[in-house]
Amino acid sequence: MFGKSIEKRLLGVSLRINKEKEDLLVAEEQLIALLNDADEARIRSLVSETPLSDHDRRGTARQAENMESYCQGKRNEISRLEDMQDQLLDKLKLENK
Repeated sequence: MFGKSIEKRLLGVSLRINKEKEDLLVAEEQLIALLNDADEARIRSLVSETPLSDHDRRGTARQAENMESYCQGKRNEISRLEDMQDQLLDKLKLENK
Protein backbone atom coordinates (compact mmCIF):
# COMPACT_ATOMS: atom_id res chain seq x y z
CA MET A 1 0.00 0.00 0.00
CA PHE A 2 2.73 2.44 0.95
CA GLY A 3 5.00 1.15 -1.80
CA LYS A 4 3.73 3.65 -4.37
CA SER A 5 4.25 6.52 -1.93
CA ILE A 6 7.80 5.38 -1.24
CA GLU A 7 8.48 4.97 -4.95
CA LYS A 8 7.21 8.50 -5.57
CA ARG A 9 9.45 9.86 -2.82
CA LEU A 10 12.39 7.86 -4.19
CA LEU A 11 11.87 9.38 -7.62
CA GLY A 12 11.77 12.89 -6.11
CA VAL A 13 14.94 12.28 -4.10
CA SER A 14 16.69 10.82 -7.13
CA LEU A 15 15.82 13.87 -9.22
CA ARG A 16 17.08 16.17 -6.46
CA ILE A 17 20.34 14.22 -6.20
CA ASN A 18 20.91 14.55 -9.94
CA LYS A 19 20.17 18.30 -9.81
CA GLU A 20 22.55 18.80 -6.88
CA LYS A 21 25.28 16.83 -8.66
CA GLU A 22 24.88 18.95 -11.79
CA ASP A 23 25.03 22.12 -9.69
CA LEU A 24 28.14 20.81 -7.93
CA LEU A 25 29.92 20.11 -11.22
CA VAL A 26 29.30 23.67 -12.39
CA ALA A 27 30.35 25.10 -9.03
CA GLU A 28 33.55 23.03 -8.99
CA GLU A 29 34.46 24.32 -12.45
CA GLN A 30 33.92 27.85 -11.20
CA LEU A 31 35.97 27.07 -8.11
CA ILE A 32 38.91 25.96 -10.25
CA ALA A 33 38.77 29.25 -12.17
CA LEU A 34 38.52 31.25 -8.93
CA LEU A 35 41.46 29.39 -7.40
CA ASN A 36 43.54 30.15 -10.49
CA ASP A 37 42.51 33.82 -10.28
CA ALA A 38 43.37 33.90 -6.58
CA ASP A 39 46.79 32.38 -7.24
CA GLU A 40 47.52 34.92 -9.99
CA ALA A 41 46.36 37.76 -7.73
CA ARG A 42 48.64 36.47 -4.96
CA ILE A 43 51.63 36.47 -7.30
CA ARG A 44 50.79 39.97 -8.59
CA SER A 45 50.49 41.18 -5.01
CA LEU A 46 53.88 39.75 -4.11
CA VAL A 47 55.53 41.31 -7.15
CA SER A 48 53.94 44.75 -7.04
CA GLU A 49 53.56 45.16 -3.26
CA THR A 50 50.84 47.83 -3.67
CA PRO A 51 47.73 48.25 -1.53
CA LEU A 52 45.53 47.84 -4.61
CA SER A 53 47.09 44.51 -5.57
CA ASP A 54 46.77 43.32 -1.97
CA HIS A 55 43.10 44.34 -1.98
CA ASP A 56 42.58 42.38 -5.22
CA ARG A 57 44.36 39.37 -3.71
CA ARG A 58 42.10 39.39 -0.66
CA GLY A 59 39.00 39.80 -2.82
CA THR A 60 39.79 36.90 -5.12
CA ALA A 61 40.81 34.71 -2.17
CA ARG A 62 37.50 35.51 -0.46
CA GLN A 63 35.56 34.59 -3.62
CA ALA A 64 37.39 31.28 -3.83
CA GLU A 65 36.69 30.57 -0.14
CA ASN A 66 33.01 31.37 -0.61
CA MET A 67 32.78 29.07 -3.61
CA GLU A 68 34.53 26.30 -1.69
CA SER A 69 31.95 26.70 1.09
CA TYR A 70 29.17 26.56 -1.49
CA CYS A 71 30.64 23.37 -2.99
CA GLN A 72 30.93 21.80 0.44
CA GLY A 73 27.29 22.65 1.11
CA LYS A 74 26.33 20.93 -2.14
CA ARG A 75 28.40 17.87 -1.17
CA ASN A 76 26.70 17.76 2.23
CA GLU A 77 23.26 18.03 0.63
CA ILE A 78 24.07 15.22 -1.82
CA SER A 79 25.22 13.04 1.06
CA ARG A 80 22.05 13.81 3.03
CA LEU A 81 19.86 13.01 0.03
CA GLU A 82 21.74 9.77 -0.64
CA ASP A 83 21.20 8.73 2.98
CA MET A 84 17.50 9.51 2.58
CA GLN A 85 17.44 7.49 -0.64
CA ASP A 86 19.06 4.52 1.14
CA GLN A 87 16.47 4.69 3.93
CA LEU A 88 13.62 4.78 1.42
CA LEU A 89 15.08 1.83 -0.46
CA ASP A 90 15.32 -0.12 2.80
CA LYS A 91 11.67 0.66 3.55
CA LEU A 92 10.64 -0.37 0.07
CA LYS A 93 12.59 -3.61 0.39
CA LEU A 94 10.90 -4.41 3.72
CA GLU A 95 7.46 -3.78 2.27
CA ASN A 96 8.08 -6.06 -0.68
CA LYS A 97 9.01 -9.03 1.53
